[in-house]
Amino acid sequence: MKIAVAGTGYVGLSLATLLSQNNEVYALDVIPEKVEMINNRISPIQDEYIEKYFAEKELKLKATLDYKEAFEGAEFIIISTPTNYDPELNYFDTSSVEDIIQKVKSLGIDTTMVVKSTVPVGFIKSMKEKYNIDNIMFSPEFLREGKALYDNLYPSRIIVGEKSQRAEIFASLLKECALKDDVVVKFMDSTEAEAVKLFANTYLALRVAYFNELDTYAEIKGLNTKDIIDGVCLDPRIGDHYNNPSFGFGGYCLPKDSKQLKANYKDVPENIISAIVEANRTRKDHIANMILSKKPKTVGVYRLTMKAGSDNFRASAIQGVMKRIKAKGIEVVVYEPTLKDETFFNSRVIRDIDEFKKISDVIIVNRIDSNTEDIKTKIYTRDLFSRD
Repeated sequence: MKIAVAGTGYVGLSLATLLSQNNEVYALDVIPEKVEMINNRISPIQDEYIEKYFAEKELKLKATLDYKEAFEGAEFIIISTPTNYDPELNYFDTSSVEDIIQKVKSLGIDTTMVVKSTVPVGFIKSMKEKYNIDNIMFSPEFLREGKALYDNLYPSRIIVGEKSQRAEIFASLLKECALKDDVVVKFMDSTEAEAVKLFANTYLALRVAYFNELDTYAEIKGLNTKDIIDGVCLDPRIGDHYNNPSFGFGGYCLPKDSKQLKANYKDVPENIISAIVEANRTRKDHIANMILSKKPKTVGVYRLTMKAGSDNFRASAIQGVMKRIKAKGIEVVVYEPTLKDETFFNSRVIRDIDEFKKISDVIIVNRIDSNTEDIKTKIYTRDLFSRD
């Protein structure tokens, strides 16, 4: 079967890699460098399993800049283009998804579009009405950055936002390429599937915010955060997972999805959803205040990435902490090996790690690694478990 995937971020590239084990997959992108890298089997994102499959598997995968080459003859077109939250519109910017819909419609081809991009609740229904189409459905993804292909190989569940034969065929494509045997598959209407995605990610944001606020309390009161978390999480209803304090939730999904869900609550009574969004802002205020209380002249930021095992730092919480510190007139320098520029938001990028360690009075580290062993006296971190 020929399948097209529009967009080669974490979602698109992991799905293209997964499905190209058994199908002819065309991955569409607008960046020539990414297309060339994929065709040379070099992953443009850091993901252990994508890199492994690129090196070891015979994948029927071709990347292209030509949407006609990608779409014509494809039975399914998976749309996984970015949908960023627009604070002015108070809504997701879904223009990249609509651009693909328009391109598919202009070709007049008999194919099914499957939206994997995160969208507002009611989006698919509105697209059917706006463009007078029926060949579109939604299927949420539940992937971790840095482990996107792994989470497709061992999915927690597969949800397809339609109850139809084509929905069953699409689900079977994902199941056939997975390594997990007993994958739970759930079919529902598109609007409910859209809600599942936003509520799932906002719950995860809630959990991050909860343990961060526990940590804030313990830090201010001089208590041992780890002992409290260990004691709380021995309750099997809570569980010993996803409980490592941080500078706040960040990355591709949790900040924008929680804000989008809050926007969807416009005419619905709520307290918790707004509190989750506000809690992340409060946490970054607290972290910045704790660093400022040490009265540093120069603050070093060790890695901008959101978490270990990922090269993504979009919307990482440490950037919010940086802005708050700089607003007080404190110099901030950055050590981030993936950056090619000399500055990052007007902060100097230091490439020599020894120089970086030397000139920094306080070094803020969201997630500790082996490079920070020799500077423990300078480090400010809330990482207790070296994970998540």
